Amino acid sequence: MLAFDFGLKRIGVAVGEWETRTAHPLETIAEEANERRFARVAGLLAEWRPAELVVGLPLSLDGEEHELTRRCRRFAHQLHGRHGLPVRLVDERLTSAEAESRLGEAGVHGARRKQALDRVAAQRILQDYFEQP
Repeated sequence: MLAFDFGLKRIGVAVGEWETRTAHPLETIAEEANERRFARVAGLLAEWRPAELVVGLPLSLDGEEHELTRRCRRFAHQLHGRHGLPVRLVDERLTSAEAESRLGEAGVHGARRKQALDRVAAQRILQDYFEQP
């Protein structure tokens, strides 16, 4: 499985296996142009051959949708339309804050933290998906 932490400037990517229910950070796609983003996603799909995709759905703390939520839903719809794979949306509230905390505890700071943040958030999104009943 591949998971995505969608953002307007970067997309974090994580990989995991349903059988072991473990997720690992993979990479950050740092492209703003849509076609470049989808070209990289296509490369990852060819390499990892996932059976399913997971996309973190950004909601406000009170569960309300906002502009980024709509953009994220569009991204998920495009993933499904382009690649024909099932796409699951997972509430991603507080995943970035948790990723920040984990990176800080690991001693990752400055530019290295910024580069790792999105893929670690994607890992948390996928781990949350695995832990759902």
